[in-house]
Amino acid sequence: MDRIKLEEEIKALIIDVLELEDISPKDILSGAPLFDGDLGLDSIDGLEIGIALKKKYGIAIDHKQKKYFHSVLTLVDLVLGEKE
Repeated sequence: MDRIKLEEEIKALIIDVLELEDISPKDILSGAPLFDGDLGLDSIDGLEIGIALKKKYGIAIDHKQKKYFHSVLTLVDLVLGEKE
């Protein structure tokens, strides 16, 4: 799976799941923190993203993978790691 394409897919997924109407994928910096950054996401948002990732990519999410919710890049690492 192509990393760049996956980054864009995850950005679009975040926007769609959280209904961020005023944001486009290009507005989300791949390495920027999702929770302490410009998006200002909270734990409920993280849960919604986790559920969406599980549905779209068939990955199992547990508390050990919390570190992957830091940024889009770390979410890409999570998805790619599960697909290996």
